[in-house]
Parts: sequence; structure tokens; C-alpha cells
Amino acid sequence: EVQLVESGGGLVQAGGSLRLSCAASGFSFDDYVIGWWRQAPGKEREAVSCLDSSDGDTYYANSVKGRFTIFSDDAKTTVYLQMNSLKPEDTAIYYCATDAYVTVGGCPYYTMDYWGIGTLVTVSS
Repeated sequence: EVQLVESGGGLVQAGGSLRLSCAASGFSFDDYVIGWWRQAPGKEREAVSCLDSSDGDTYYANSVKGRFTIFSDDAKTTVYLQMNSLKPEDTAIYYCATDAYVTVGGCPYYTMDYWGIGTLVTVSS
């Protein structure tokens, strides 16, 4: 059974940093694309960043390029999202999700099969 558990959210001032973690089980990172989505109040859910561990390919939304980094641990059981230079507009619930059939390039367009329950990130101005 695929399970995803996010952690690391919290309250941070603008300009600060947070690292989100997604502990994954029930599947192999090499066979699935995994990534982070977010949903701000009153807005649509959007893909933030995705990772294909089999070849290291990544996707980043334009709004986070240069500020956020996605990576996994060596054991490929946890995926992280390092978020630097946070802005108030980064405030959202952040979800970890994975799918065996969506490519990194498809992350912004397709709904992944498996989702965590999310972790709240609040950036104060």
C-alpha cells in the first residue's frame, strides 16, 4: 500500500526557509514520479516541484525556480522540498503525491494517484 506522510510545515517570516519532508512507503522511487503540490486559500491546487529518481529529472513551477529544491535521501524513502527566500504568496497547504504513470513533464497537468494529507506552510510578511 502506497503511503505518503508530510511533515515540516509551520510559520516562518518572509525571507526565511523551511524544509518539508515526505516519508514514503509501499513503492519504489525508481518506478514512480514523486513531487509536491500546494493549494492556497481560494486558489486551485498547483504543482510546485516533481522528481524522477530514476534519471534525476526535475520540474519546478516558475514561481519557485531558484528558491525551492526537491531531492530525496540516498535510501529513496523520503523526498524533501527545501524552500528558501519564502514569500507570503508561498502560504499554502503543501501536499506530497506520487504516480507510476505521470512523467515529470506531466506533473502540472495530471492528477497523481496517491496523496498525503498535507502540511501547512504560513509565511508572514
